[in-house]
Amino acid sequence: MHILFLTDNFPPEINAPASRTFEHCREWVKTGQQVTIITCAPNFPKGKVFDGYRNRLWQREDMNGIRVIRVWSYITKNEGFLKRILDYISFMLSAIIAALFVRKPDIVIGTSPQFFTACAAYVVGAYKRIPFVFELRDLWPESIKAVGAMRSGRMLSMLEAIEHFLYRRAAMIISVTNSFKRVLEAHGIDGAKIHVVTNGIDLQRFQLLQKDESLLSDLGLEGKFVAGYIGTHGLAHALETLLEAADQIQDNPQGERFCLLMLGDGAKKAELVAKAQGMKLDNIIFLDTVPKADVPRYWGLLDVAIIHLRNTPLFQSVIPSKLFESMGMGIPIVHGVRGESAKIVQDQEVGLTFEPENAEQLCAQLLRLQSDHALYEDLRRHCLRAAPKFDRGVLAARMLSHLETTVARRKGQA
Repeated sequence: MHILFLTDNFPPEINAPASRTFEHCREWVKTGQQVTIITCAPNFPKGKVFDGYRNRLWQREDMNGIRVIRVWSYITKNEGFLKRILDYISFMLSAIIAALFVRKPDIVIGTSPQFFTACAAYVVGAYKRIPFVFELRDLWPESIKAVGAMRSGRMLSMLEAIEHFLYRRAAMIISVTNSFKRVLEAHGIDGAKIHVVTNGIDLQRFQLLQKDESLLSDLGLEGKFVAGYIGTHGLAHALETLLEAADQIQDNPQGERFCLLMLGDGAKKAELVAKAQGMKLDNIIFLDTVPKADVPRYWGLLDVAIIHLRNTPLFQSVIPSKLFESMGMGIPIVHGVRGESAKIVQDQEVGLTFEPENAEQLCAQLLRLQSDHALYEDLRRHCLRAAPKFDRGVLAARMLSHLETTVARRKGQA
């Protein structure tokens, strides 16, 4: 089977969509499938093309047996709604044109968070008369509204109409959460064509590691209890809450050994750094994004992983992928996201939860894990026990089975 996959995030970018797509496609290639990726020049999240790449009309490479076609797009930082829309639309148009030259795909997948990539996949599927699959990673544009980047109005209504058109036209929808499936069913989308394949973990990369002593020394973290946030510093994450918690811990005698490590980039990064300096926080270290191969080394520095999103109903349906990475590395989680992901934390007993945007509760849970060694070790064991349930290889095989069924059904109807 020849799978054509459209995504505007792909390695060497290291965000969740890039990792999920690459790891799934890598597993499919191992089973003998042919996979073609259409993506853009790597630039997320700074809006700057990575070294070794150029933003050209067309460039090709091979990555672990995956044929990768990179096309031109309007590149901008992950900030500013109108510029981001131009980015998305330019990739959509370039991807459609590039896909016309891909020979004999059996199925085309378009992945969110933004659905303009799915728009491209729909057009390609209709032109080539092959099934179009919508991989639903986020309820977009609802998420834009939730973070205050866009108000209700004609534009939002138009985007929502396009979104629901794509749901109806997709031969199959792959949802990353059960909550997303329930939302779509409530909007009248046929649940029989919606299959849930959650995010997961590459257990070859994210596994129990000893702390890197040289890295600890370089960062001045020796003897510290390190809580960390690793990921995008964006509008959806409300990371001001982490700074407020660090401020409270700094004033607590128990917090003498505490340090908060924040690694990543995003629209709010500069503002967060400036705010921490204004608050005179001495217990925070900000680091920029590191190469994909080095990410586990930095995860390995953490005693506790913090996961946090804004306190809004929409995010109750989200399962952050860093939840699974924490499990794989045996790092207990302090989890500030309501809904389906909080239930995973509680059911698998891999961490403690707190109310989103509640710095006082976050502070209390961090100090609790720092002082309660028995609880900490218990959560650590549960992380390692739970991780294999979310093995990316198993999840990739599940998604491939759904793709094969969809292709066989279409050929049977032809």
